[in-house]
Amino acid sequence: GCFECCIKCLGGIPYASLIATILLYAGVALFCGCGHEALSGTVNILQTYFDVTRAAGDVIDVFTMIDIFKYVIYGVAAAFFVYGILLMVEGFFTTGAIKDLYGDFKITTCGRCVSAWFIMLTYIFMLAWLGVTAFTSLPVYMYFNLWTICRNATIVDGANLCLDLRQYGIVTIGEEKKVCTTSESFVKMCDSNELNMTFHLFIVALAGAGAAVIAMVHYLMVLSANWAYVKDACRMQKYEDIKSKEEQELHDIHSTRSKERLNAYT
Repeated sequence: GCFECCIKCLGGIPYASLIATILLYAGVALFCGCGHEALSGTVNILQTYFDVTRAAGDVIDVFTMIDIFKYVIYGVAAAFFVYGILLMVEGFFTTGAIKDLYGDFKITTCGRCVSAWFIMLTYIFMLAWLGVTAFTSLPVYMYFNLWTICRNATIVDGANLCLDLRQYGIVTIGEEKKVCTTSESFVKMCDSNELNMTFHLFIVALAGAGAAVIAMVHYLMVLSANWAYVKDACRMQKYEDIKSKEEQELHDIHSTRSKERLNAYT
């Protein structure tokens, strides 16, 4: 009895939704965790090596934008944690275990609408994660340029290479915030582990965003299959209802004729 119960429980697990949920949680965790730490490292680098300070008052500067991005990361982590649970529930809802528990009628009437709603939401979230992935590639590109300058400065002796933050829109045109290979702050920045760590954290955050996109595509395939399943179940339910109704009518006709023959014989 215990073995059969375990087999029945394992058979009711939506493994496709489970794999997609694990991939989604892993991608969101990498993006949110590494992205948050990379943003904090960026603040330290700007303040320590580029001498960029926070603007006084309510002026929106790069530090304000970084704080906004951090709050967005908090919201993304919470929202997709809940969304992953909802998709897992939807996966359980369309499995045979729930079908045996509640019957065909509730599966076909509720499951079809729920699957269609989640398909629309997942498609929107997939487009959003594509945008997040493209946006996350920007700091990776900027740090790659900075890392390349540090590497070339150590390889080529006497090279005078500079990085100006105005090229990336981090500071306004009127502010000249740049470091060159001949400055002491540039040498300290290249020798520190903070630059290397922040660069790799952004790379991992980009990989996490890509994993979330793959998870969304996986969810779309799963939800489409579930929607097709409940659609076929709905048609089958209608067919069974019509068939049982016709059989009942034939049985009633046969019973009526049998009674008429019996009365005529009597």
